Amino acid sequence: MQISYVWAVCSALFLPLFYAEAFENFSIPQPRSASSLPGEFTIGKTDISAPDSLDNEAHHLANGLKALGFTPQPGRAVSAAFVLKLGGIEGSEAYKLIINPNQIIIQGSDKAGVFYGIQTLLQQLFHACRLQETTLECGIIEDAPRYPWRGFMLDEARHFFGKEKVLQILDNMARFKLNKFHWHLTDEPGWRLEIKQFPKLASVGGKGSWSQPNDPSCRFYTQDEIKEIIQYAASRHIEIIPEIDMPGHATAANRAYPEYSGGGTPDHPHYTFNPGKEKTYEFLTRILEETSQLFPSAYFHLGGDEVAFASKSWDSLPEVQQLKERENLKSNKEVEGYFVRKMIRQLHEKTGKIAIGWDEMLDAQVPKDHTILMWWRHDRVPVLKEALAQGYRVVMCPRRPLYFDFLQHKSHKWGRVWGGFCPIQDVYEFPDKGFALWNIPTEQQTQIMGLQANLWTERISTPQRVDFMTWPRLCAAAESAWSIPSVKNFDDFSRRLEEAYVFFDQQEIYYFDTRDPERRKEPAGCEKNGNPMPMDYRD
Repeated sequence: MQISYVWAVCSALFLPLFYAEAFENFSIPQPRSASSLPGEFTIGKTDISAPDSLDNEAHHLANGLKALGFTPQPGRAVSAAFVLKLGGIEGSEAYKLIINPNQIIIQGSDKAGVFYGIQTLLQQLFHACRLQETTLECGIIEDAPRYPWRGFMLDEARHFFGKEKVLQILDNMARFKLNKFHWHLTDEPGWRLEIKQFPKLASVGGKGSWSQPNDPSCRFYTQDEIKEIIQYAASRHIEIIPEIDMPGHATAANRAYPEYSGGGTPDHPHYTFNPGKEKTYEFLTRILEETSQLFPSAYFHLGGDEVAFASKSWDSLPEVQQLKERENLKSNKEVEGYFVRKMIRQLHEKTGKIAIGWDEMLDAQVPKDHTILMWWRHDRVPVLKEALAQGYRVVMCPRRPLYFDFLQHKSHKWGRVWGGFCPIQDVYEFPDKGFALWNIPTEQQTQIMGLQANLWTERISTPQRVDFMTWPRLCAAAESAWSIPSVKNFDDFSRRLEEAYVFFDQQEIYYFDTRDPERRKEPAGCEKNGNPMPMDYRD
């Protein structure tokens, strides 16, 4: 089947003036500029020309064309219907998509830029296939991302979803130009990563889940599976960042190796690592080294959050009291800071990686040159402002609106609420609505690396519910992270979202339909000890 597509001249009623004389665009995220050229392109052949250095990108273009009914063929002829070029464009991940009467050219500043140009083209073709169009209006799209960090975090410590679901998520992240996959692999309910030096982390720590803590089933990723997933992501220009949470959220690890436990609370037993034992640091450093050998990412997330509510248990540990005396530490908060700084130093010295931590690490005065902070406490804007004022690089992922375990509609009941829901329009309008309120100097905004949506899974135990809570909100987050403010328009985004809905239907993704909230019912969230999550759930 030979199919092409039409980009009609767009209507000023539906698009910003910036696009008044451009194609009608169907891609998410919205590109920086799109303009018409004279003539039409009629698809009569589907061969692809690309240099050897772009074999991976040519492969993805070919697969995308096959999925749409084309029969593409590789080649090197300059007269090919689809031509991929590298270089000649400024800016990381930037691209130019040119539709001439005789061929389509995708030119990227780097390989990622070419890849993202392909995603834009495939989204336009997807629309055309539905309409069975045979001609394409000629024109140019020029595009580059607003932020270098465009992320999504999946928590598999609470509930485990497995390789196939992760691969599907990575595919769809790539479609919408997201490039960072933050993998939360360890926490209280489970440890989901094989560590060969300490096999009980997986074989013991991998048992159970948040909703079924006594389930004897063991669920974790082998190192071979991790390598496969990393390679899959890398071919789609997605960097996978592992998280090993410390010194809190350590219950699963301490279940496997209780000699490193620092205690916790009755509700959160063995929640912390023991910061007074030197062997604790040796244990964790060996884990970081082995994990770093698996993950080629320049970054490693160390957690560092929510320690204070459980660190009172340290008062009864003689090793901690000796540490306080030896290092002149006045409080458990200072002990926490000592732990965090030491592990960041160990990570950097042993692996060369840049540490990432939740925004509580600001209190520990961690080194700015190899630490990035993730601002997550939306109710503590002064923490964001202070981090920027002190010169830290920051990734913004505030609970509202970027925690996707929050409710997204008033009819839903399984999820978090904190002074309101997290509907898709709030996601789309972040961060610029916040910038207008927070009075952050323009020069400090350059320290913001980007945005990340986080999916915590206490009440999410099925792939269907993962989809429902993620899509289409992640489309909005993707556009907020990629598109510059001057080309963003929520009404136009909603129009383009129609194509995403059709795509999700074809992929059998159980998304929340914002057009008709009753069309797809909210999948039930799981209970713990028979108790549903209350509407004002906050932890």
